[in-house]
Amino acid sequence: MRRHILFAALALLGSFAAVPARATCNYGYAKDEYGIIRNGLSPDKRMSLASRGEGEFGDEDFRVWLMTEPNHRKAAALDDISPENNLDSCPDAYHAFWSADSRHAAIAFRSSRHEVELNLYSIEHLRVHPVRGPSLFKEVTGRDVGEQDHLNQSISTIEWHAGNRFVLREYRTFMVNDPRFVRMFGAYGRVTDELDDGKQHDGRLVVEFAAEADCLLLPGHRYRVVDLRPGKPGGPDWW
Repeated sequence: MRRHILFAALALLGSFAAVPARATCNYGYAKDEYGIIRNGLSPDKRMSLASRGEGEFGDEDFRVWLMTEPNHRKAAALDDISPENNLDSCPDAYHAFWSADSRHAAIAFRSSRHEVELNLYSIEHLRVHPVRGPSLFKEVTGRDVGEQDHLNQSISTIEWHAGNRFVLREYRTFMVNDPRFVRMFGAYGRVTDELDDGKQHDGRLVVEFAAEADCLLLPGHRYRVVDLRPGKPGGPDWW
């Protein structure tokens, strides 16, 4: 069974481009228009993932929907994508990454100008269920990212494998003053730059976190990490 690779499929070209701080992408939807998102058609051609929002900029009541095909009728709204957690309303700003059997999909989208979210879903009888599991940051550190960590950039990617397995990758950068911060990551982190803030005290450090893991889908729409290892320094090639 062929693999669907998140960072190789379209390299998030176009809407994300090479700079995460680009302007918001808005789109005014026509009446009853549901725009299929990038790579939104399922491998079996029986479903698609499409976005719709109201108002002049399409950012009111924005949702991504599971659609039946080829009649293009909505079946279910996807949880965890709404005006409260996204930046863009253009269909091309959302990227679907289907498993080969059309039973699972991941959607990448910007929640801010520096953060690309990755939501995982399982699809059963035209019902969509979020797939929950730990972030790799939490697997390494034992906690979630907090405001005190000064997150600067966050990107997650997925690579679907046959059966119930996939590879999850996380890349994050932080801007901190405390050189001890990087020690929390061990082999998963490094200092990549020191920024001179023009003041008398030390400048800020750019700390990189990179991890990847083999993961296993479990009953109850969950996954667990099977094998965790340091990721590739420097982040995804396409960013």
